[in-house]
Amino acid sequence: MTVKSLLASASAVLALSVVQADAGQVRMKMAASFPSSQPLLGEAGPKIAETITAISQGSMEVRFYEPGALVPAFEVLDAVGNGVVDAAWSMPGYQTSKDIAFALFSAVPFGPGSGEYAAWMFYGGGQDFLNEKLYAKYNVHSEICGISPPETAGWFRKEITELEDLEGLRMRFFGLGARVMQKLGVDTQLLPGGDIYPALERGTIDATEYSMPVVDEGAGFYQLTKFNYFPGWHQQATLHDLIINLDVWKGLTDAQRTLIQTVCRANFTDMLAKGEAVNGEALKRLQDERGVKVRKYSDEQLKAFEEKWTAVVEELKGESQMFAEAWVSLEAFRSGYASWKDNAYLK
Repeated sequence: MTVKSLLASASAVLALSVVQADAGQVRMKMAASFPSSQPLLGEAGPKIAETITAISQGSMEVRFYEPGALVPAFEVLDAVGNGVVDAAWSMPGYQTSKDIAFALFSAVPFGPGSGEYAAWMFYGGGQDFLNEKLYAKYNVHSEICGISPPETAGWFRKEITELEDLEGLRMRFFGLGARVMQKLGVDTQLLPGGDIYPALERGTIDATEYSMPVVDEGAGFYQLTKFNYFPGWHQQATLHDLIINLDVWKGLTDAQRTLIQTVCRANFTDMLAKGEAVNGEALKRLQDERGVKVRKYSDEQLKAFEEKWTAVVEELKGESQMFAEAWVSLEAFRSGYASWKDNAYLK
Protein backbone atom coordinates (compact mmCIF):
# COMPACT_ATOMS: atom_id res chain seq x y z
CA MET A 1 0.00 0.00 0.00
CA THR A 2 1.39 3.43 -0.97
CA VAL A 3 1.88 6.34 1.39
CA LYS A 4 -0.77 8.23 -0.57
CA SER A 5 -3.37 5.50 -0.09
CA LEU A 6 -2.49 5.18 3.58
CA LEU A 7 -3.06 8.91 4.04
CA ALA A 8 -6.38 8.73 2.21
CA SER A 9 -7.48 5.80 4.33
CA ALA A 10 -6.50 7.60 7.52
CA SER A 11 -8.42 10.74 6.56
CA ALA A 12 -11.58 8.77 5.83
CA VAL A 13 -11.41 6.84 9.05
CA LEU A 14 -10.62 9.95 11.09
CA ALA A 15 -13.76 11.59 9.73
CA LEU A 16 -15.67 8.62 11.07
CA SER A 17 -14.32 9.15 14.61
CA VAL A 18 -11.81 6.33 14.83
CA VAL A 19 -8.99 7.42 17.11
CA GLN A 20 -5.85 8.14 15.08
CA ALA A 21 -2.19 8.29 16.02
CA ASP A 22 -0.49 9.48 12.84
CA ALA A 23 -1.19 9.45 9.11
CA GLY A 24 -2.26 6.03 7.89
CA GLN A 25 -2.71 4.39 11.27
CA VAL A 26 -6.11 3.30 12.55
CA ARG A 27 -6.54 2.85 16.28
CA MET A 28 -9.58 1.01 17.57
CA LYS A 29 -10.87 0.52 21.10
CA MET A 30 -12.31 -2.96 21.48
CA ALA A 31 -14.67 -3.71 24.38
CA ALA A 32 -15.60 -7.25 25.42
CA SER A 33 -18.37 -9.38 26.85
CA PHE A 34 -15.92 -12.02 28.12
CA PRO A 35 -12.99 -11.46 30.51
CA SER A 36 -9.61 -12.39 29.09
CA SER A 37 -9.02 -14.74 32.03
CA GLN A 38 -11.62 -17.19 30.70
CA PRO A 39 -10.20 -20.10 28.69
CA LEU A 40 -11.15 -20.11 25.01
CA LEU A 41 -14.03 -17.59 25.19
CA GLY A 42 -12.16 -14.83 26.95
CA GLU A 43 -8.63 -15.39 25.75
CA ALA A 44 -9.77 -15.07 22.14
CA GLY A 45 -10.55 -11.36 22.58
CA PRO A 46 -7.05 -10.02 23.19
CA LYS A 47 -5.67 -12.59 20.76
CA ILE A 48 -7.84 -11.19 17.96
CA ALA A 49 -6.77 -7.65 18.81
CA GLU A 50 -3.09 -8.57 18.94
CA THR A 51 -3.24 -10.56 15.70
CA ILE A 52 -4.91 -7.77 13.72
CA THR A 53 -2.33 -5.32 15.05
CA ALA A 54 0.60 -7.60 14.25
CA ILE A 55 -0.42 -8.65 10.75
CA SER A 56 -1.26 -5.07 9.75
CA GLN A 57 2.33 -4.12 10.63
CA GLY A 58 1.12 -1.13 12.54
CA SER A 59 -1.43 0.30 10.11
CA MET A 60 -4.15 -0.91 12.50
CA GLU A 61 -3.82 -0.94 16.26
CA VAL A 62 -6.61 -2.65 18.17
CA ARG A 63 -6.62 -2.33 21.95
CA PHE A 64 -8.62 -4.81 24.01
CA TYR A 65 -10.53 -3.67 27.12
CA GLU A 66 -11.94 -6.00 29.75
CA PRO A 67 -15.71 -6.10 30.38
CA GLY A 68 -16.69 -3.11 32.46
CA ALA A 69 -13.50 -1.17 31.79
CA LEU A 70 -15.27 0.95 29.19
CA VAL A 71 -18.62 -0.76 28.70
CA PRO A 72 -20.59 -3.37 30.70
CA ALA A 73 -20.55 -6.86 29.20
CA PHE A 74 -24.15 -6.78 27.97
CA GLU A 75 -24.11 -3.20 26.66
CA VAL A 76 -21.52 -3.45 23.92
CA LEU A 77 -23.96 -3.27 21.00
CA ASP A 78 -25.20 0.23 21.76
CA ALA A 79 -21.69 1.36 22.68
CA VAL A 80 -20.30 0.18 19.34
CA GLY A 81 -23.23 1.53 17.33
CA ASN A 82 -23.02 4.94 19.02
CA GLY A 83 -19.24 5.16 18.63
CA VAL A 84 -18.43 5.04 22.35
CA VAL A 85 -16.06 2.23 21.38
CA ASP A 86 -15.08 1.15 17.89
CA ALA A 87 -15.50 -2.61 18.28
CA ALA A 88 -16.35 -5.39 20.71
CA TRP A 89 -15.73 -9.12 21.17
CA SER A 90 -19.12 -10.55 21.98
CA MET A 91 -21.87 -12.81 20.57
CA PRO A 92 -25.17 -12.23 18.77
CA GLY A 93 -27.06 -14.07 21.50
CA TYR A 94 -26.27 -11.27 23.95
CA GLN A 95 -28.25 -8.82 21.79
CA THR A 96 -31.70 -10.37 22.19
CA SER A 97 -33.06 -7.35 24.07
CA LYS A 98 -33.11 -5.74 20.63
CA ASP A 99 -34.65 -8.69 18.77
CA ILE A 100 -34.95 -12.35 19.74
CA ALA A 101 -33.83 -13.19 16.19
CA PHE A 102 -30.24 -12.46 17.24
CA ALA A 103 -30.37 -15.67 19.28
CA LEU A 104 -30.55 -17.85 16.16
CA PHE A 105 -27.07 -16.64 15.24
CA SER A 106 -25.41 -17.83 18.47
CA ALA A 107 -26.92 -21.20 19.38
CA VAL A 108 -29.99 -23.19 18.37
CA PRO A 109 -31.51 -25.88 20.61
CA PHE A 110 -31.23 -29.25 18.89
CA GLY A 111 -29.68 -27.26 16.09
CA PRO A 112 -26.63 -27.41 13.90
CA GLY A 113 -23.25 -28.56 15.09
CA SER A 114 -20.09 -26.64 14.30
CA GLY A 115 -19.66 -27.71 10.67
CA GLU A 116 -23.27 -27.22 9.66
CA TYR A 117 -23.51 -23.90 11.50
CA ALA A 118 -20.39 -22.58 9.78
CA ALA A 119 -21.73 -23.71 6.42
CA TRP A 120 -24.98 -21.79 6.88
CA MET A 121 -23.30 -18.66 8.21
CA PHE A 122 -20.50 -18.43 5.64
CA TYR A 123 -22.05 -20.05 2.56
CA GLY A 124 -25.80 -20.24 3.22
CA GLY A 125 -26.63 -16.58 3.76
CA GLY A 126 -26.58 -16.57 7.56
CA GLN A 127 -23.94 -13.89 8.07
CA ASP A 128 -25.43 -11.65 5.37
CA PHE A 129 -28.85 -11.90 7.02
CA LEU A 130 -27.35 -11.11 10.42
CA ASN A 131 -25.65 -7.98 9.11
CA GLU A 132 -28.19 -6.65 6.66
CA LYS A 133 -31.42 -7.29 8.57
CA LEU A 134 -30.32 -7.09 12.20
CA TYR A 135 -27.01 -5.40 13.01
CA ALA A 136 -27.35 -2.68 10.35
CA LYS A 137 -30.31 -1.24 12.29
CA TYR A 138 -27.89 -0.40 15.09
CA ASN A 139 -25.07 0.97 12.92
CA VAL A 140 -22.96 -2.14 13.49
CA HIS A 141 -21.14 -4.64 11.27
CA SER A 142 -20.46 -8.18 12.49
CA GLU A 143 -17.84 -10.72 11.56
CA ILE A 144 -18.44 -14.22 12.92
CA CYS A 145 -15.12 -14.68 14.64
CA GLY A 146 -15.28 -17.77 16.84
CA ILE A 147 -17.17 -20.89 17.78
CA SER A 148 -17.47 -23.00 20.92
CA PRO A 149 -18.09 -26.76 21.02
CA PRO A 150 -21.11 -28.25 22.83
CA GLU A 151 -21.80 -26.86 26.27
CA THR A 152 -22.95 -28.60 29.40
CA ALA A 153 -26.69 -28.63 30.07
CA GLY A 154 -26.36 -27.28 33.58
CA TRP A 155 -24.87 -27.37 37.08
CA PHE A 156 -27.18 -28.37 39.92
CA ARG A 157 -26.86 -28.78 43.67
CA LYS A 158 -29.18 -31.79 43.60
CA GLU A 159 -29.61 -34.61 41.13
CA ILE A 160 -32.34 -34.15 38.52
CA THR A 161 -34.05 -37.52 38.32
CA GLU A 162 -37.31 -36.26 36.81
CA LEU A 163 -37.98 -33.13 34.81
CA GLU A 164 -40.40 -32.15 37.56
CA ASP A 165 -37.29 -31.58 39.70
CA LEU A 166 -36.64 -28.48 37.59
CA GLU A 167 -39.86 -26.79 38.59
CA GLY A 168 -39.31 -23.69 40.69
CA LEU A 169 -35.53 -23.57 40.25
CA ARG A 170 -33.94 -20.18 39.72
CA MET A 171 -31.35 -20.78 37.02
CA ARG A 172 -28.98 -18.76 34.91
CA PHE A 173 -29.68 -19.84 31.35
CA PHE A 174 -28.65 -18.50 27.96
CA GLY A 175 -30.49 -17.83 24.77
CA LEU A 176 -33.29 -19.81 23.21
CA GLY A 177 -32.81 -22.69 25.62
CA ALA A 178 -34.02 -20.40 28.40
CA ARG A 179 -37.43 -20.23 26.76
CA VAL A 180 -37.58 -24.03 26.80
CA MET A 181 -36.62 -24.17 30.46
CA GLN A 182 -39.30 -21.64 31.31
CA LYS A 183 -41.89 -24.00 29.87
CA LEU A 184 -40.65 -26.59 32.36
CA GLY A 185 -41.22 -24.25 35.30
CA VAL A 186 -37.69 -22.85 35.62
CA ASP A 187 -37.24 -19.20 36.56
CA THR A 188 -34.43 -18.21 34.20
CA GLN A 189 -32.22 -15.16 34.10
CA LEU A 190 -29.23 -14.20 31.99
CA LEU A 191 -26.09 -13.16 33.86
CA PRO A 192 -22.62 -12.26 32.57
CA GLY A 193 -20.02 -14.93 33.26
CA GLY A 194 -18.37 -13.02 36.08
CA ASP A 195 -21.65 -12.62 37.96
CA ILE A 196 -22.66 -16.29 38.04
CA TYR A 197 -20.48 -17.64 40.86
CA PRO A 198 -21.43 -14.83 43.28
CA ALA A 199 -25.11 -15.38 42.45
CA LEU A 200 -24.76 -19.09 43.21
CA GLU A 201 -22.86 -18.35 46.40
CA ARG A 202 -25.47 -15.88 47.65
CA GLY A 203 -28.33 -18.16 46.67
CA THR A 204 -29.73 -15.68 44.17
CA ILE A 205 -29.82 -18.58 41.73
CA ASP A 206 -30.05 -22.31 42.48
CA ALA A 207 -28.39 -23.63 39.32
CA THR A 208 -26.62 -22.47 36.19
CA GLU A 209 -25.42 -23.28 32.75
CA TYR A 210 -22.66 -21.23 31.22
CA SER A 211 -20.17 -22.90 28.94
CA MET A 212 -18.06 -25.97 28.29
CA PRO A 213 -16.11 -27.92 30.97
CA VAL A 214 -12.81 -26.05 30.61
CA VAL A 215 -14.55 -22.69 31.10
CA ASP A 216 -16.91 -23.87 33.84
CA GLU A 217 -13.99 -25.39 35.74
CA GLY A 218 -12.20 -22.06 35.73
CA ALA A 219 -15.35 -20.36 36.95
CA GLY A 220 -15.37 -22.66 39.98
CA PHE A 221 -18.97 -23.85 39.72
CA TYR A 222 -17.92 -27.27 41.05
CA GLN A 223 -17.29 -25.69 44.44
CA LEU A 224 -21.00 -24.94 44.86
CA THR A 225 -22.74 -27.47 42.63
CA LYS A 226 -21.70 -31.09 42.14
CA PHE A 227 -24.09 -32.39 39.47
CA ASN A 228 -23.12 -31.50 35.90
CA TYR A 229 -25.60 -32.49 33.20
CA PHE A 230 -25.12 -33.39 29.54
CA PRO A 231 -25.66 -33.27 26.59
CA GLY A 232 -25.85 -29.56 25.85
CA TRP A 233 -29.07 -29.81 23.89
CA HIS A 234 -29.46 -26.04 23.98
CA GLN A 235 -25.99 -25.24 22.61
CA GLN A 236 -24.45 -27.88 20.38
CA ALA A 237 -22.33 -25.10 18.92
CA THR A 238 -22.11 -21.43 19.88
CA LEU A 239 -21.04 -18.60 17.58
CA HIS A 240 -19.14 -15.51 18.72
CA ASP A 241 -18.54 -12.33 16.79
CA LEU A 242 -16.42 -9.24 16.45
CA ILE A 243 -18.73 -6.29 16.04
CA ILE A 244 -17.48 -3.02 14.57
CA ASN A 245 -19.10 0.39 14.24
CA LEU A 246 -20.59 0.41 10.74
CA ASP A 247 -19.17 3.84 9.86
CA VAL A 248 -15.75 2.69 11.02
CA TRP A 249 -16.07 -0.51 8.99
CA LYS A 250 -17.00 1.40 5.82
CA GLY A 251 -14.11 3.77 6.40
CA LEU A 252 -11.51 1.01 6.37
CA THR A 253 -9.69 0.09 3.20
CA ASP A 254 -10.50 -3.13 1.35
CA ALA A 255 -7.19 -4.54 2.56
CA GLN A 256 -7.98 -3.71 6.18
CA ARG A 257 -11.45 -5.27 5.98
CA THR A 258 -9.99 -8.37 4.36
CA LEU A 259 -7.38 -8.58 7.11
CA ILE A 260 -10.05 -8.50 9.81
CA GLN A 261 -12.15 -11.12 8.03
CA THR A 262 -9.12 -13.38 7.60
CA VAL A 263 -8.14 -13.06 11.27
CA CYS A 264 -11.71 -13.92 12.25
CA ARG A 265 -11.78 -17.05 10.08
CA ALA A 266 -8.45 -18.11 11.57
CA ASN A 267 -9.70 -17.53 15.11
CA PHE A 268 -12.89 -19.46 14.30
CA THR A 269 -10.79 -22.45 13.26
CA ASP A 270 -8.46 -22.14 16.24
CA MET A 271 -11.33 -21.99 18.74
CA LEU A 272 -12.97 -25.00 17.14
CA ALA A 273 -9.81 -27.08 17.31
CA LYS A 274 -8.74 -25.97 20.78
CA GLY A 275 -12.24 -26.39 22.20
CA GLU A 276 -12.30 -29.99 21.07
CA ALA A 277 -8.77 -30.56 22.37
CA VAL A 278 -9.05 -29.28 25.94
CA ASN A 279 -12.50 -30.27 27.15
CA GLY A 280 -11.85 -33.98 27.56
CA GLU A 281 -9.08 -33.38 30.07
CA ALA A 282 -11.13 -30.71 31.84
CA LEU A 283 -14.11 -33.03 32.23
CA LYS A 284 -11.86 -35.79 33.55
CA ARG A 285 -10.36 -33.41 36.13
CA LEU A 286 -13.80 -32.31 37.24
CA GLN A 287 -14.78 -35.91 37.89
CA ASP A 288 -11.51 -37.29 39.27
CA GLU A 289 -10.22 -34.30 41.24
CA ARG A 290 -13.19 -32.00 41.87
CA GLY A 291 -15.77 -34.55 42.91
CA VAL A 292 -18.21 -33.65 40.16
CA LYS A 293 -20.89 -36.20 39.29
CA VAL A 294 -21.54 -36.18 35.55
CA ARG A 295 -25.07 -37.09 34.54
CA LYS A 296 -26.86 -37.41 31.20
CA TYR A 297 -30.45 -36.60 30.46
CA SER A 298 -32.36 -39.67 29.24
CA ASP A 299 -33.70 -40.00 25.71
CA GLU A 300 -37.20 -39.47 27.09
CA GLN A 301 -36.15 -36.28 28.86
CA LEU A 302 -34.39 -34.97 25.75
CA LYS A 303 -37.52 -35.70 23.75
CA ALA A 304 -39.51 -33.60 26.21
CA PHE A 305 -37.02 -30.73 25.83
CA GLU A 306 -37.31 -30.97 22.05
CA GLU A 307 -41.11 -30.94 22.15
CA LYS A 308 -41.03 -27.77 24.22
CA TRP A 309 -38.54 -26.27 21.79
CA THR A 310 -40.89 -26.91 18.87
CA ALA A 311 -43.59 -24.98 20.72
CA VAL A 312 -41.17 -22.14 21.50
CA VAL A 313 -40.26 -21.79 17.82
CA GLU A 314 -43.91 -21.25 16.87
CA GLU A 315 -44.28 -18.62 19.58
CA LEU A 316 -41.15 -16.77 18.54
CA LYS A 317 -42.13 -16.71 14.88
CA GLY A 318 -45.22 -14.81 16.00
CA GLU A 319 -43.23 -12.45 18.22
CA SER A 320 -40.52 -11.44 15.73
CA GLN A 321 -40.74 -11.09 11.97
CA MET A 322 -36.95 -11.24 11.78
CA PHE A 323 -36.94 -14.50 13.76
CA ALA A 324 -39.52 -15.95 11.38
CA GLU A 325 -37.45 -14.98 8.33
CA ALA A 326 -34.19 -16.22 9.81
CA TRP A 327 -35.83 -19.50 10.81
CA VAL A 328 -37.01 -20.05 7.21
CA SER A 329 -33.46 -19.46 5.99
CA LEU A 330 -31.93 -21.82 8.54
CA GLU A 331 -34.49 -24.57 8.00
CA ALA A 332 -34.17 -24.35 4.20
CA PHE A 333 -30.41 -24.73 4.48
CA ARG A 334 -30.67 -27.60 6.95
CA SER A 335 -33.14 -29.41 4.70
CA GLY A 336 -30.65 -29.36 1.85
CA TYR A 337 -27.75 -30.19 4.12
CA ALA A 338 -29.56 -33.23 5.52
CA SER A 339 -29.09 -35.26 2.33
CA TRP A 340 -25.34 -34.76 2.66
CA LYS A 341 -25.23 -35.32 6.41
CA ASP A 342 -27.41 -38.44 6.38
CA ASN A 343 -25.38 -40.11 3.66
CA ALA A 344 -21.84 -38.92 4.32
CA TYR A 345 -21.52 -39.13 8.10
CA LEU A 346 -21.58 -42.07 10.47
CA LYS A 347 -24.64 -42.07 12.70
